[in-house]
Amino acid sequence: MLDIEIGRRRMLGGALALGAASTVITKGAFAALPERRVAFRNIHTNDTVDARFFGADGWDKQGLAELNYGLRDWRNNEETQMDPQLMLLISRIRDTLGVDPRTKIDLISGYRSPVTNAALRARGGVHTGVASKSQHMLGKATDLHIPGVPLDRLKMAALSLQGGGVGYYPRDGFVHVDTGRVRHW
Repeated sequence: MLDIEIGRRRMLGGALALGAASTVITKGAFAALPERRVAFRNIHTNDTVDARFFGADGWDKQGLAELNYGLRDWRNNEETQMDPQLMLLISRIRDTLGVDPRTKIDLISGYRSPVTNAALRARGGVHTGVASKSQHMLGKATDLHIPGVPLDRLKMAALSLQGGGVGYYPRDGFVHVDTGRVRHW
């Protein structure tokens, strides 16, 4: 019995070591990955941003900084560092839908400062869909619409990727996506 237990531990340890090694990507391996970009148009300010956020050398800091600015809280111009995985998720949703990478996605809401989030929640009460601990405040969420793509198709594409939360707001004309735990409403 002891030999079987030691064998299981070795097998588990080997599997964990192999998994950890496979998550390390060398600089040369980045070159094999496709360039990633995303373009937005803020529907409130009409500001646009089209930035490459991932390339042959990995995450593109300049592109991510441009996206952070473009996804800022438009009510007070406050920025945060948005989750790069959110940009990747949005680009994967767009690709799943067959939309050109330079098509500007309508941005309804990106980052929301705690002050803005509290004000939105207070204005409409607890049933507004504005969570008190919103992923927007963490830089992990966006509400969006892609011109020419029906909302139900956008929702289904987001759900199919299992990249985080997906909220469907057909009456308001957008889909919420975030990189939190996988869930939908």
